[in-house]
Amino acid sequence: MSEDVRKERSPGIKLLLASLIGFALLIPLLLVYALVYDRKDQSQTAQQSINAGWGGAQIIAGPVIVVPYKTTEVQNETVNGKTVSRTVEVERNLFISPVSNSVSTAVKPQERRKSIYSSVIFEADVSGKAVFALPDDLPRFGVTRERLIWERAEMRMGASDARGLTKGGRIIANGDALSVQPGKGPGATGGQGFFAFLPWTGAESLDVEYSFGLRGSRSLSIVPRGGQTRWNVTSSWPSPSFSGDFLPETREISEDGFSARYTVDKLALGQPPVAMQDLGPPAIDHGGHSYPAMRANGGQGSGQAAAITVGLVEPVDLYSKVDRAVKYGFLFIGFTFLAFLLFDIVGGARVAAAEYLLTGAGLVLFFVLLLAFAEVIGFTAAYLVASAAIIGLLTAYSSAVLGSWGRARFIGALLIGLYALLFVLLNLEAWSLLIGSVLLFVALAGVMYATRKIDWSNVGSRDLPKV
Repeated sequence: MSEDVRKERSPGIKLLLASLIGFALLIPLLLVYALVYDRKDQSQTAQQSINAGWGGAQIIAGPVIVVPYKTTEVQNETVNGKTVSRTVEVERNLFISPVSNSVSTAVKPQERRKSIYSSVIFEADVSGKAVFALPDDLPRFGVTRERLIWERAEMRMGASDARGLTKGGRIIANGDALSVQPGKGPGATGGQGFFAFLPWTGAESLDVEYSFGLRGSRSLSIVPRGGQTRWNVTSSWPSPSFSGDFLPETREISEDGFSARYTVDKLALGQPPVAMQDLGPPAIDHGGHSYPAMRANGGQGSGQAAAITVGLVEPVDLYSKVDRAVKYGFLFIGFTFLAFLLFDIVGGARVAAAEYLLTGAGLVLFFVLLLAFAEVIGFTAAYLVASAAIIGLLTAYSSAVLGSWGRARFIGALLIGLYALLFVLLNLEAWSLLIGSVLLFVALAGVMYATRKIDWSNVGSRDLPKV
């Protein structure tokens, strides 16, 4: 394109051209956005590979006493086209929750790597004391003592991923050690765990002590039930997350680790001391977060169990930060193109379409570099490396495009300010909207001031003042 043709473009045409190129660059930005999701998916696959054979997110439930009992019920059946009712004796299970349960858990985290990916695994030492007693008004719950089959009573403990039960378990009832068997965990752990036959007739209260070792990854949850549940959890991991149906009463977090204490009362749980059906597993996603449970109807149905969850999260979720950074990519392109456009219209620098395109490609490349380096050296170091590389590249290129090192230094300063601001926005998520909106207001005011004397319909810019 000749110099004369370029000079004949009006400021409006130049603005339209820069805008079209900016919108065209949304396509590679979207591809980078998809790349972030793909790498995040690969990271999760690698973490699952690391956790395989060790144990997944663990849910602890119990202890709970299960006693079979006999009852009668009416069954209907069709005989010769007629409905016949008959009363039969069937066997059901009575689930007895503890009057009180005090649990202590020490979590020992480890970080394991596979290639450039890492996952947090842990070993936990769980110990507790529980007290059981039959309610005095047991018949009001639909069962009488004489129908209970005490010789088949069981004490059940649960861990949702039985692969993590590598250190065995111990149950002591009224001072006597019980013989532990695998399986038959509570419903909240999907039946996984261990149990022991229990020599108890319900005539008096029962004191139980238990302990076991547990391996897992990502998070540890406990299912409170019965009268009152107390849970004290400690760990050397400095970045915990607390989620689920209940938050800790007290918690302390430092660089040396964390400790948290929970107390859950029976009124908060809404569960009776005995039930005819067990509770189902709580809702916990792959990230280890649990969500409020759907309460069983009157405590009698197999509803969803409540859960308290402590997650061992990564101090920096690099994929989340890169994902958020890419969303600001169009603002980077817009501010840089705006600076070029002002130098073109006001200063007569004459920026070609190809030069806009190459500059935009460099701005998009920043996010690819950020993702690639972050997986290897961490987010902060990767941000410094990627931003320094792109700022240096575009500053040097701007000196040729704008025909002046003074103008190039302005572009460099603009990019430094933008990248510094983006880093702040990524670390102050709660303030990002406020800071971003104020920045856009300031930028708009600056553009209005710089272009206040421009005749946008005037063809050519030969006589416009230079900056």
